[in-house]
Amino acid sequence: MPSSKLNPPLEKLRVVILRRWWAISCLLWVSVGSLSLWSLGPDITQLRQYFTWSALRLSLAYNRPAAVGLGLCVGLTVALLVAESRYILFGATPMEQQRLQKLAHRIEAQGPSHPLWRQIHRD
Repeated sequence: MPSSKLNPPLEKLRVVILRRWWAISCLLWVSVGSLSLWSLGPDITQLRQYFTWSALRLSLAYNRPAAVGLGLCVGLTVALLVAESRYILFGATPMEQQRLQKLAHRIEAQGPSHPLWRQIHRD
């Protein structure tokens, strides 16, 4: 069970922020990830015939932009999965609660002109 539950407005804000991060991750996979995989096309064809870990390592070592692009996509996806798993297992940390409260106060202070206002106050 999570140790520290968030109150409903903060939980809603956390979910909105998490959905935005997942949207960024999906856009990154569609743009950068697909271009990286496209540039690795000949190497992937060779790897399908004779897969070895050293061949994969060399394919990425000699195609740096593709390696960086895939690393960015995989890194963001893994970071989101780990952060959400940690929240599900242990709940929000006091620092995370404080950060969400500060953001909620900024949204309230700015009012309807804030980009997140409509998503938070949609009832």
